[in-house]
This record gives sequence, C-alpha cells and structure tokens, in this order.
Amino acid sequence: MRPRWIAALHAWRWQLLVPAAVGAFLAAGAAARVLGHADAAAATWTVGLVITGLPLVWRTLRHLLHGNFATDVVAMLAIVVAVLIGQHVAGLVIVLMQTGGEALEKYAEGRASAAVRALEQDAPRIAHRILAGAQSEDVEVEAIAVGDMLLVRPGEMLPCDGHVAEGSSHVDTARITGEPLPVAAIVGTSLSSGSINLDGPLTLRATATAGESQYARIVELVRSAQGSKAPLQRLADRYAMWFTPITIVVCVIAYAVSGDWDRVLAVLVVATPCPLILATPVAIIGGVNKAARAHVIVRNGGAMEQLADVTTAVFDKTGTLTVGTPEVSRVVVTNGMPEGELLRLVASLEHRSGHLLARSIVRAATEAGVVVGEARDVTEDPGRGVKGTVEDHAICVGARTYAADCIAGTGRGEASPAVDGDGGLRAHVVIDGVARGTIEFADRVRPGLPAFFADLERLGIRRTLLLSGDSAAHTLAIAKAVGITDARGDLLPGDKVTVVNSLVDAGEHVLMVGDGTNDAPALSAAHVGIALAGHGGGITAEAADIVVLSDDLRNVADVIRISRRTLRIARQSIRVGLGLSAAAMLVAAAGHIVPIAGAVLQEAIDVAVILNALRTSR
Repeated sequence: MRPRWIAALHAWRWQLLVPAAVGAFLAAGAAARVLGHADAAAATWTVGLVITGLPLVWRTLRHLLHGNFATDVVAMLAIVVAVLIGQHVAGLVIVLMQTGGEALEKYAEGRASAAVRALEQDAPRIAHRILAGAQSEDVEVEAIAVGDMLLVRPGEMLPCDGHVAEGSSHVDTARITGEPLPVAAIVGTSLSSGSINLDGPLTLRATATAGESQYARIVELVRSAQGSKAPLQRLADRYAMWFTPITIVVCVIAYAVSGDWDRVLAVLVVATPCPLILATPVAIIGGVNKAARAHVIVRNGGAMEQLADVTTAVFDKTGTLTVGTPEVSRVVVTNGMPEGELLRLVASLEHRSGHLLARSIVRAATEAGVVVGEARDVTEDPGRGVKGTVEDHAICVGARTYAADCIAGTGRGEASPAVDGDGGLRAHVVIDGVARGTIEFADRVRPGLPAFFADLERLGIRRTLLLSGDSAAHTLAIAKAVGITDARGDLLPGDKVTVVNSLVDAGEHVLMVGDGTNDAPALSAAHVGIALAGHGGGITAEAADIVVLSDDLRNVADVIRISRRTLRIARQSIRVGLGLSAAAMLVAAAGHIVPIAGAVLQEAIDVAVILNALRTSR
C-alpha cells in the first residue's frame, strides 16, 4: 500500500506546485526590480507567465474544442490580453488566482471529506485468525477468507461480516446502523464489520471477505459520493454561455470609451467567475458529508440537488413503514385452554426452529414471562408446520391444512373454525388431536410515523403515497394509521414503477423510499430513490441514490432538511459571488480598478464565497 504522504502529494501536486511556481517568479522578478535590473525583472515575469499560464490556456482551448464552454474562458482571455499588452505581473496574478482557487477547492473538499477519511482510518488492518489447537495468528484483513474463524477481543472492531461461533458479548453497532443501544451477541448472531466488540471475546465465522463486508461497502458509497459532479455545478458551465459574451461586450465598450487596454484587462480579471465554479461543489460535498455523519449516504451530488426539490414522497409498506418482521399480535384459544398455557407449549415446541414465525412465537413467550420448556421427537414439514411432544402432549403447529391433517390422523374433529377471517397470517395449534386455537401475526407499524409525516409536510412535501404488494384492505389500514390518504395495494414491482412514472409525467418531483428488492425498479424510476439498508441493502441500495444505514425513517426527513439547506447556501454563494463580480466589473470598466488590484479583489471574493459554502458541512 502506498504511504499516505505520497498519496497526499499525488493528489495535491498540480494544485500546489503551480501557485508556488507563480509565487517564485513574482518574488524573483520583484527582487530583480529592487536591485535595479528592470530588464531582468521583466524577463523573469514574462518567462513565468508563459510557463505557468500556457497550460491553463491550452486546457481551456481543449475544453472548447470538445464543446465544453466552461467558465474559465474569461480567465484564459485575461491571460492572453496580459501577455499581449505586456502586463506580465497582472497575468501572473491571474494565474495565481485561478490555480490558487483550485487549490482552495481541493482544501475544501479535503475538509468536507473528513467523514470518508475517518471511515478509512478507523477500518481494522489486522485480524486474529484462529488456527488448529486454539492458537491464533495475526493476518492482514485482506487475507481473510469466507469460513475463517476469527478472534475478536473486547474493544476491537469486527474486521468482516460473520456469525458468532463461540462466546457472548455486547456489540456497539452505532457506526453501522445508528442504533445507540448495544446489541447482545450470542452464538448464531449475525454481525457486520465496523461494529465494536464491548464485553467479552468472540469467535467469529467470516461470511464475507473484508472487501465485500458492510464496512467496506459503506466506505465505497461515501467515496463514490465525493467523486460526483452535481447538476448545479454543470449549470455553472452553462452560465458561461451568456456570461462570457456579456463580459466581452463590456470590454469592447470600455475600450471604445477609453482606448485603454488596461481597463479591458481589469474587466476580464474581476469578471473571472471563480465563485460559480468553486462554491457550488464545495457546498454540495459539504452537504453530502453532513448527511454521512447522520448515517445517510448520498451516492452523488446530483441526488442532493434533486432531493431539495421533491414535492411528492412515495413509500413502500413492508420493512419501510412497518418493521418488516411479523410479530405475535393475538393468541386465540378454544376449548377452554388458558392463553398463557397454549403459548408456553407452542413456544417450547418452536424454540429450536430457525423459522421466522417460530422466533416470533418464542420472543412473544419470553416477553410475556412464560418459561419455555423442552420438546422431543420434533419433525418439521418445511412450508407447512412442525410437530413434536412437549410434556407428553402431542403438539402440532402450522397452516390450516397441516393442522387439519394432524386432526384427521386422530379422527377427533376439524381444525379451528373461521380461520380465513381477514386473510392475515396465523398458525393453527392442535394439542393431543384437538384444535386448541390460533396464533395470529402482524407486521408492526414503526413508532412515531404520524410525527414523521407531519415533519415531511413542514419540509414542503405536498403529497404522500403508500404502495404495497400486500392486500388493498391491509395497505389502506396502515396508511390510515400513519396519516397517508393515498394508498394502493396488490401491486407488483412493475405496477409501482407505473405509478411513479405517472407522477413524474404529471410534473411531480418524486421521492421513492423502500427497502426490498421488489422496490429497486421504482427507486430507479423516481427522481430520487432512498433505500433503508438496515435489513442489508443489496440490490435495493445499488438502485437507490441515497442509502439510509439505520432502520430509522426520521433520517429521511433529516437528509431532506440537509439537502435544502445545502442548495440554499450554494445558490446564496452563487448570487453573492456573481453580484460582487458584476459590480467590480462595472467599476473596472469605468477605470477605477487596475488589473493587479482587480485580481486581488477577485481572489478576496472567491475566499469569501467558498468560506460561506463551507457552512454546509457544519
């Protein structure tokens, strides 16, 4: 790996060397002038202007040949005029202004990129791989292979994703999920790289390499956001299409009135629109990194701008407005069995099963204070149900047909009556050949949603929709509970795309929020797609423009608020910078600013505007 100081020199070399060279030529010429060697001073400044200014002129001409009419055209014209009229000092100051501004932009990017550097610097470099005989060796994290057994000591960061194979501890996952409470880690618990082991040593079985683990994906998401060029920045180049002709017209008028080329050069110097080409990317990158500190990854600067203008928000239901995991909502008993007893017997049967509903039943029993016993002779029919013996009771739990088959085997009657109901999810319970009741499940609505949607309304979201593949009746009930008036159920992924496209065609600026693979097409179709990656992300995160690392919807409102503040500051920087440049251009045309003073004035405007843009990262 290349040393950090070499990488830093590589990134900064052009931004630092050219301004340094300009400064050296200016100082050398000034020294010659003081010593009375005027010709030597003029020669030094001329050579310096040619050496440092020619690359800028050539770069701009190349851009023009490729159809990129960028804002540095005015700076190029100023350098050319300075050479033609012999204002070499003014020309060098223009070069210093242009290259110094670019160096200042790199500095601002570096300051705004603190979130990326912190992620990379904090990443673990060494892992403790367990060998035969309980020995361990230290290896580079790049050497970790799937299936390796790794020792993670208290206080260390998990080097890769994996399952706990041995030990128990509490793990701080705040860096990854934003969840402030430590997670209990026991055998079988899945953990993500980037989490911090707090209490006891853990043996981790790697399920992914370090480069493919959650922490590495987060770093890459943040890095990709840094390298983007926002649409508002491209607007700066389009602005040059009319700004440059206006500047030339002012130059022509100034020369026609005065016949003084110095005025023309002064106008070109103060008209160089550095605030436009520097302030906007600084503001956007600052906003991106502020969002990253709030556990939201904005994958490109364009998404930050688009998000600031959204008017309609579309939400998936399962896993987005709901927690995404079925929980026991009701225990219905028949034939006189106590509710707690039925739950105890069923949980005793299910507690060794890995099925999602089985875990929900055991969790409900534990929360109810029920002591879970042991089961024997357990057999599971995947997709249908499970049966076994608990305390000499033959217990059968599963779908209605599975329960009916259990009863039919004893000839004692039928399964639970009126089980179809509203079509919700339920498990039927048969004990000793008799239908004893049902356990019903529901996907719980996330807490605080009414306040969340009220916050969206305050942020200017005029319309909200709920789209789901669940039944229309259930979807409408969820929408009513959280305050959404437009809800549509029984939708396939293609149907969601159709709805989003219809909103876009109607002129709405659409935000889509989802968490499942079936949401990926709609996320791509919307102006801005936000994925909740708390469940793992996958293709959903790849299709989204913005990724919320935690399972907290409030972060969606947070990033909208950040985007609107970012764009407000960016536009403010543009207006103030261009206003000051335009005023200075008129004063220069009137002959009240000499070229060198104009260059210094323009540099001061650049610094003020960029410092204002840096406020987005705070």
